[in-house]
Amino acid sequence: MKEHNGELTSTGGYDCIIQHLNDGKRTCKEIEDFMKARASIEEKYAKELLGLSKKVCGHNEMNTLKRSLDMFKLQTEHVSLSHLQLAQTMRDEAKKLEDFRERQKETRKKVEQQMDALHKQRATQFKKTMETKKTYEQKCRDKEEAEQNMNRNASTSNVKQQEKLLTKTQQAKQNAEEADRLYMHNVSVLGKTREDWQKEYIKACEVFEKQEVERINTLRNMVWTHLNQLSQQCVTSDELHEEVRKSLEQCDIQEDIEHFVNLRRTGDKPPAPVLYENFYSGQRVPAGPPSSRTPLFVCFICALNSSAVGDVIYSTVDPGYSALQY
Repeated sequence: MKEHNGELTSTGGYDCIIQHLNDGKRTCKEIEDFMKARASIEEKYAKELLGLSKKVCGHNEMNTLKRSLDMFKLQTEHVSLSHLQLAQTMRDEAKKLEDFRERQKETRKKVEQQMDALHKQRATQFKKTMETKKTYEQKCRDKEEAEQNMNRNASTSNVKQQEKLLTKTQQAKQNAEEADRLYMHNVSVLGKTREDWQKEYIKACEVFEKQEVERINTLRNMVWTHLNQLSQQCVTSDELHEEVRKSLEQCDIQEDIEHFVNLRRTGDKPPAPVLYENFYSGQRVPAGPPSSRTPLFVCFICALNSSAVGDVIYSTVDPGYSALQY
């Protein structure tokens, strides 16, 4: 990059590059903080999900539905652990970015210190050269003035005055020549300083460009990796959820009902009806027509109303019987 205004002491181009690098460093820090914040969110979610998986859910269920609900809780726990692992992975990526940023900072620091020294050296030599130029120009004017003064008084002055003017003119000429040599020397030194600065400036730009290439590539790959991790988390969660779906496919409604009936059945007949007994004749008359067939759940409930739990009678359902048809 060329200097901004063409002046030898200008650092406009260099300052523009440094500003861009500082902006890039700030972007790295922002992405790093973003990763850390996202990791904290994932960790918080994972812990809350883990706590949720420990809560009672279907504790009183039995058979296939109970197995499905147990699988549901188990896979919820596994999902929470996968999010916890994702949070740690994100922190590891953020640490890599932090290390990368620090490495670039140290490399830049060395180059910038060297360039700052060259800028200072160049500015000092430039100032010195401009001062000797002013001195040189002034000595040249003094020489011309002395020569003109001597020529004007050549015919009117006596010998002593002419000798004095000649001496003054020779001294002015000598001073001008000395100023000229010093001015030329400083211009030469300034040229050498400029060449050294330009060589180091090119090297610095090459270092800065390499850093910028690495920075852009690192940030691009890091965000890409971050998205891949999120996508993988979705795949992992779906695989765990698929285990629950497979378990739910094995959930058999009829089997669960039969299991419940077989486990808690107290009999296959409802309690006998209360008969009407005539006080005078002793005749006993049923209170209503008997039911031809009673749903098994009704038998179970009626039996519970008249029997203690300790008197439970275990039996099996007749083959082909369905409690859902009643």
